[in-house]
Amino acid sequence: MTSMTRREALAASTATTLAATIAAATPAWAQDAATAATAPPANGAAWDLSEIYPSDAAWEAARKAALAAVPSLTAWRGKLGDSAETLASAMVATSDMGKTIARIYVYVSLKADEDVRVAANQQRQAQAIDLYTAYGEAVSWFSPEILAIGAEKIEGFIAANAVLKSRFDFSLRNILRQAPHTLSANEEALLASTSAPLQGPEDIRGQLVASDIPWPTITLSTGKSIRLDDQGHTLVRDAPNRADRKKVFDTFWATYGQFRNSLGAAYLSKLKADVFGMKTRKYKTSLAASLSGNDVPEAVYRTLVAETNKGLPELHRYFELRRRLLKLPDMAYYDIYPPLVSLERKVTIPEMRTVVLEAVKPLGPDYVALLGKATAGKWMDPLPRPGKRSGAYMNPGAYDVHPYLLLNLGENYEGMTTFAHEWGHAMHSLLAAKAQVYDKADYPLFTAEIASTCNEQLLAAYMVGRVKTKEEKLFYLGQQLEGIRGTFFRQTMFAEFELACHDKAEAGEGLSGEAFSAIYLDLLKRYHGPKVAIDPVYASEWEYIGHFYSSFYVYQYATSISAASYFARSILKGGVKERDNYLGVLKAGGSDHPVALLKRAGLDMASPAPYQAIIATFRDTLDQCEALMA
Repeated sequence: MTSMTRREALAASTATTLAATIAAATPAWAQDAATAATAPPANGAAWDLSEIYPSDAAWEAARKAALAAVPSLTAWRGKLGDSAETLASAMVATSDMGKTIARIYVYVSLKADEDVRVAANQQRQAQAIDLYTAYGEAVSWFSPEILAIGAEKIEGFIAANAVLKSRFDFSLRNILRQAPHTLSANEEALLASTSAPLQGPEDIRGQLVASDIPWPTITLSTGKSIRLDDQGHTLVRDAPNRADRKKVFDTFWATYGQFRNSLGAAYLSKLKADVFGMKTRKYKTSLAASLSGNDVPEAVYRTLVAETNKGLPELHRYFELRRRLLKLPDMAYYDIYPPLVSLERKVTIPEMRTVVLEAVKPLGPDYVALLGKATAGKWMDPLPRPGKRSGAYMNPGAYDVHPYLLLNLGENYEGMTTFAHEWGHAMHSLLAAKAQVYDKADYPLFTAEIASTCNEQLLAAYMVGRVKTKEEKLFYLGQQLEGIRGTFFRQTMFAEFELACHDKAEAGEGLSGEAFSAIYLDLLKRYHGPKVAIDPVYASEWEYIGHFYSSFYVYQYATSISAASYFARSILKGGVKERDNYLGVLKAGGSDHPVALLKRAGLDMASPAPYQAIIATFRDTLDQCEALMA
C-alpha cells in the first residue's frame, strides 16, 4: 500500500501552532458538491488548481497579504482572559488566518508535486512553510495564556458564549489537557521558530530521492526498459518473470544502498529533532510525545506490536501458500508482490470509478451519490509521469474548495484499490465537513485511514462475490491476503523499526545508515520467517519509506485496517444500524479524540481484540485459499 495523505505535511508545518485545533467557518464545498460535473474526466486528466487560485500571481498576492496580516494576531495577547467575547473574537481571527494559510500552502504544495523538478515551485513551497512558521510564532503565546487563565474560568467562558461552545470547546479543553507539556509564552515562541529548520531532514531526503539520485534503467526479459526510480520500482516489482523481479530488487535496493550514509544522516537528524521535542516538552519518550496530541495511549501502539508478533506464524504460513501457488522451489523477498493467481485485465480510470461506486453501495445511496459527484470533478491527477511526485495522497486542506487527490495508478486491480482507498479519504473529509463546524471537521491522523481501508475491504468483498472461476476467487482472496500483509503486518514492522530507532536515539547510542540497515534487516528476517531468503542488500528498504519522517505515523495504517475490517464485516453482515454506526465515526471528524470516538462505536483499540480479530480474518482467508487448492 502506498497511500498517504498530505495532511501530515500540514500537521508537520503547524505542529507548534493552533492551526491543527482552531480554524474557520463551515466549508462551502461540503454543501456544493451537487454542482460538480456529471461526466467523468478523460483518462489521465489532471486536477484543476485554478479552483484554489486562478494563477500564480493570485497565489502570490494572497501569500503576501497573509504574511502582512499575521502580526495582527498578537493584538489579543494578554487579553484572552478579559471576557468570553474577547476570547471568541481572538479564536475566530486565529482560525480564519489558519484556514487562509492552509489554502495558500495547499495550492503551492500541489503545484510543486506536479513536477518536483521545477525549482520555482519548490521555492514557493518553502515560502509557504515560512508563512506557517511566522503564523506559529504569532500565536505561540496562545496556549500558555489559556493555561494561565485557568480551567475554571475557561469553562465559564465556554458556558457563556455560543461561539466558544459550538466551535472551540474541544480545542480549548485539549489545550488544558496538555498543560504539563506546554511551555511559557516566550519558550513557545522560540520553539515555534524551529519548525522550518526541523523540516530540513525530510526536505533533504525528498529532494535527494526525487532529483539527485541517478536512478538506473534496466531492461526486462520482455525487452521493455524502465527507469528504476520509486515509481518505476512500484510498477515492475511484481514482474511475472522471477529473474526480472530479482533484477529489479537487486538493482533498486543497491542504488538506495549507495546513498545509505547521506540518507542515514538525514534520518538521524530527524530522530534528534524528535528527541529535542520530547525533552523540551517534558515527555518520557518520543512515542509518548507523538501520541499525546491525539490522546492515544501508548498501550495502543505497544499492544499492536505485541499482538502482531504473536500472529507472525500466520504470516509465515501465507508465504508458504504464496510459494506453492507461484510454483516456486523456494521463497525470496522479491517474490512477495506478484499476485497469487494472475488475472491479466486492464482497468481504465472510468472503469475503476464505475466498479468502486458499485462496491460501496452497502454504505447507502447518499454516500454513493456524493462519491459519484466528487469523482466526476477534476479533483485528481491519476496517472504517473516523469517528474511527478511518487505515491498517492488526498489533500483536504483547501476547505473552501474541495479535496484534491494525487495518484500514480497502474491500470490494474492494484490501481483500482488505490483509487478506492484515496477516494475513501476524500469522502471522510466531505462527510466530516458536512456534519461538523469547520473547527471540528479536521479528523485526526489515527482515524484517517479507516474510511480509505474500509473502501478497500468493500471493494474486495464485491469482487469476491462476483467471481466465475476458482482462479478468479483465488486472485481476489489473494488480494485480500496481500492487503492485510501490506497494511497490517508490514506497517507494524515499520512501526517496530521506528520504535527501535527512537529508543536508541533517546539512549544516546551512535546511529548511522549502517546501523539503521542492521535494525531493518533483523526485522525483515523475523517478520518473513526462516523460509524467505532475504539478501542483506534489501535492508536498504528503510531509506525508501518517506513516512518515517512523519514519526510514529505508519502504525495507524495497522490500527486502521483492524478497525476498518471490523466495520466492513459489520456492514456487510448487518443493516442500516451497522452502516450508520460506521458513518457516524466518519461524520464525527475531529470532534473527539480518536480512541474515545472508536470506543463509543464498540472498538477498544488499546485491547488485543481488534488485532486478534484481523489476524483471525487473515487465517480464515488462508483457509479458503487452501481449500480451493485442495
